Amino acid sequence: MSIGGFKMRDRVLFLAAAFTMAGAAAPVHAASSAPPAATAGQAVPAQMQRLLACRDIDQPTERLACFDREIGTTAEAVQRQDLVVVDRDEVRRTKRTLFGLSLPKFPLLGGDGEEVSQIDGVIDGVGRNRDGGYVFLLQDGSRWSQTDSRPIALEPERGDKVVVKRAALGSFMLSVGKQPGVRVQRVN
Repeated sequence: MSIGGFKMRDRVLFLAAAFTMAGAAAPVHAASSAPPAATAGQAVPAQMQRLLACRDIDQPTERLACFDREIGTTAEAVQRQDLVVVDRDEVRRTKRTLFGLSLPKFPLLGGDGEEVSQIDGVIDGVGRNRDGGYVFLLQDGSRWSQTDSRPIALEPERGDKVVVKRAALGSFMLSVGKQPGVRVQRVN
């Protein structure tokens, strides 16, 4: 399906950053019912409320006119990036790339309770931090620095597989291969 030149996947999760849309909401057609309920504490942007309200119009020609009008303004909002459409897979990929960073809770990343608890990666580079611990650069671009003094029996090398797991009290453990983990923190 293409809307205003934008291809939409069949399973789309509307996560919107309605920066300028919030104040520009036009009144919804009088025949429409209440706006759809927000999911997981996320507000449904006014533009989406108006588009979804078209479903409630009984008269077919009025309903079609409403959809035509609102899909046009929705496509314009997407093009201006006032409305951002992201599918679930993109949200999952984004959560994975942000794993380990200290960020506030962010409704745009979905409140679906699907929390990333570990990532698997491959070492792209290894160095040392100022305390003598390892610094691991993974192929996904994340950089992890060892914070404890535990030794790693086999020297980590480029191409080694790692697992980074969420640990107690907001910390993380990184295991190289099948070796015991060391405590790390994300530094980028």
